Amino acid sequence: MTKKLLYTLIAIPVLVFSSCKKDYLDTNPTDAYPSEAVFTTVNNAWSAINGIHRSLYIQYDAQDQGGQGSIMINNDMLGDDLVMTAAGNGWFNANYQWLTHRSASNAFLKFTYLFYYKIIANANMIIDNIDKATGDDGDRKVIKGQAQAYRAWAYWNLVQMYAIRYDATTNNSQDGVPLVLTSTTEGLPRATVAEVYTQIVKDIDDAIVNLAGFNSRPKSHISINVAKGLKARIALTMQNWADAAKYAEEAREGVELMSNADYKGGFNDYSNKEWMWGSHQISEQTTYFYSFFAFMSSNYNSTNIRTNPKAINSALYAKIANTDVRKQVWSSDGEDVPVPPGGVRFPYISKKFMVATAASIGDVPLMRAAEMYLIEAEAKARLNQDAAAADALYELAVNRDPQYTKSTATGDALLQEILTQRRVELWGEGFRFYDLKRMHLALNRTGANHTPALTANVLEVPVDDIRWEFLFPQDEINANKAVDQNPI
Repeated sequence: MTKKLLYTLIAIPVLVFSSCKKDYLDTNPTDAYPSEAVFTTVNNAWSAINGIHRSLYIQYDAQDQGGQGSIMINNDMLGDDLVMTAAGNGWFNANYQWLTHRSASNAFLKFTYLFYYKIIANANMIIDNIDKATGDDGDRKVIKGQAQAYRAWAYWNLVQMYAIRYDATTNNSQDGVPLVLTSTTEGLPRATVAEVYTQIVKDIDDAIVNLAGFNSRPKSHISINVAKGLKARIALTMQNWADAAKYAEEAREGVELMSNADYKGGFNDYSNKEWMWGSHQISEQTTYFYSFFAFMSSNYNSTNIRTNPKAINSALYAKIANTDVRKQVWSSDGEDVPVPPGGVRFPYISKKFMVATAASIGDVPLMRAAEMYLIEAEAKARLNQDAAAADALYELAVNRDPQYTKSTATGDALLQEILTQRRVELWGEGFRFYDLKRMHLALNRTGANHTPALTANVLEVPVDDIRWEFLFPQDEINANKAVDQNPI
């Protein structure tokens, strides 16, 4: 991490909300407190956590830099299940063509790096200072636990993007990312992937301890259930199947799956009972043309949506049972999808995401109970616990399709059924690139509705191709001589 970049991050004021009480959590953000004042009391320190929450969906420098939602779009653009139907107005075209993350001077690449290190910098300030704040000890633990969870989550994202995948059968001594754990401006070299994951595991374990019992909160906050969900994600990436299954099951405890009617409701409201974590947007915080919904919804009146509605991989769509409600959030003929005035239609376009108002307002899903069922099922299948894996899958699948019967498949056949369900369920929510990479699978867009001209003929990418690793931003390389660039 560079001195120049760290100064940039730490100089950004911690965003705060307009009151110093817990009931301000969903009110309109004001300006900022100076960092030294934030940690004098626990009440003030809540504002630092709210600053991190808010940073997940604010605009940075361009329309494709709308916080975590934009990164979710990028990660699915790099996969095989999200289809660009046309060139549209150009946004995310280079991402889809596997060019953006391999250009060290690209603005989106720099945004991605800065976005997560900004979260880390703010989390570090909280972790370094919260113990000195006066006030309720329970609040102090919750604030610290959320900061620890955010730091774990940020590094989990970074190391998957910028490093060779974690492989539980090796020592993972390959270069990872700079591991910045204090409010420092010192330029640091890349830690190994093993070292980064060791810190990720420590942070999320500490977060689970500090967040014990913390459930009553807006869903923009990280609860104990969400922390356990993050633990399950991390364990899945590390091929720690036992922990993945254990924490996924614990994470979904007390969280119900949504109804079929709600499934068709547009995925824009974090009050949905299945959502565990989401970025909540209020009317005073409109995001217009840089919102997640300005690119991924069917009905927002943006140039991108009018000319380039997003579609599902036709081969994947064909695997969905006709009695499954999820088949209804795409249209094989392009009809029966609400589009903006003048909007074009293509086969297999999506209506999974829809804006709630004309101002592109919508909550962004960051974690749902469905994912936890899928993690549990996958992990148990990989542990050769076929009956238990089929049980976990059944609870989710029969909710989506009343005609679904419990799988009698075993071994790899059962695992593939689970993974197909995962692709369908989590389409558009930012998981596909990570899934391909963690499972060491090649990109294969052939045999479906991907257009070679739109993908720049990037229809296949072998598993060990250097393009699976993001390049480091050139500004980082220029300023921090301790950081080595990935192969170009």
